[in-house]
Amino acid sequence: MREILGRRRRLLSRRNDGRPELVGAALTFATQWQWPILPGVAADPQGRSRCGCPDPECTVPGAHPFDPGLLAATTDARMVRWWWANRPTAPIVLATGGAAPCAVSLPAPAAARALDALDHKGIRLGPVVASPTRWALLVRPYSMAQLGELLYAKDFVPGSLRFHGEGGYLALPPSVTGQGEIRWERAPLPGSASPWVPDVEAVVDTVVEVLTRTGVSAPEL
Repeated sequence: MREILGRRRRLLSRRNDGRPELVGAALTFATQWQWPILPGVAADPQGRSRCGCPDPECTVPGAHPFDPGLLAATTDARMVRWWWANRPTAPIVLATGGAAPCAVSLPAPAAARALDALDHKGIRLGPVVASPTRWALLVRPYSMAQLGELLYAKDFVPGSLRFHGEGGYLALPPSVTGQGEIRWERAPLPGSASPWVPDVEAVVDTVVEVLTRTGVSAPEL
């Protein structure tokens, strides 16, 4: 009897070490929304501000692909379940572009002002992903040529503005990375369909304007 109880405690302990909401969210992204995802590298358990990857100066600790690499991103439910069964606390990383949304990200304080400005202009927004330091506005997939034309028309593009396009990635909620918890600042509407997202042209003018006005031009993590 003691052996059975001890085994049960060990099994419960293993389940509690994981985060069932992670695999649930991962399956929603992959199977319902058809967003290709993969597990990110974990933060260093000895110091969450450091990354578990070999780069001692990693600028996105615990928030990027490593093993497997970005090309392994998938919408296959079996693969997603296998990954998170073996790595139950791994961050969920979206491979941006292609069939998945792209994103425009900027430092959190400026992002809050940009969202207010976009709301004031009556521009409809899709989901917004937030970390303690940066927020990312999800947008429709765009090509590098399209983005180049859009930015070429600007007098100045702040260095703190980042674009997550084809070949890029973004950590999704409810991941926990070296930068802290990833959450929805603007959550997707409930339902089975993939969330609506705006064109990149709809948000870039306002985002650049806010960043320029507030002086947030240097790259920020």
